[in-house]
Amino acid sequence: MSTVIEQPVEARLVAAAPRMQSIPATLRYDRSDPFAVRMTFPAPATLEGVEVCWTFSRELLAAGLHGPEGFGDVRVRPYGYDRTVLEFHAPEGTAIVHVRSGEIRRFLEATGDLVPVGLEHLQLDLDHGLAELMRDAC
Repeated sequence: MSTVIEQPVEARLVAAAPRMQSIPATLRYDRSDPFAVRMTFPAPATLEGVEVCWTFSRELLAAGLHGPEGFGDVRVRPYGYDRTVLEFHAPEGTAIVHVRSGEIRRFLEATGDLVPVGLEHLQLDLDHGLAELMRDAC
C-alpha cells in the first residue's frame, strides 16, 4: 500500500486582473507526517521562478471547506458553492488561490482512507523520535 498521496489540482490565482490565471498545483499527503498536507506550486507559476511548497495541517484544510479557518501563514475558507480559497501569507506578500472544493474533498477522502482522522498518532514512531533526541543530547 502506498504511503503517499499526490493529487494535481487546478488553482486559480486571484490577482488585480479581471480574469483569474489558472496555475497547476499539487496536494500531497505522506503517512509518515500524518497531521500535515503540502501544496506545491511549480517554478513557472511563482514570482521567484522556483518551486514553492506550503505545509499546513490536514485539519485546517478540512475545516476550511465549511468556514473560515486559520490565523497564521495559511488561511482557508469556502467561496460560493464549489470553490475554496487558500491564502498564503509570506513577508514578500500574499497569494490567494481558488481551488474546486470537490478536488479538495476527494484529496481529503483519499488521505482519510490512508490514515483515518483521529488515528494519526498511530503513524508516529515515537520511539525513533525519542532515540534521535537522546542521541543528539549526548
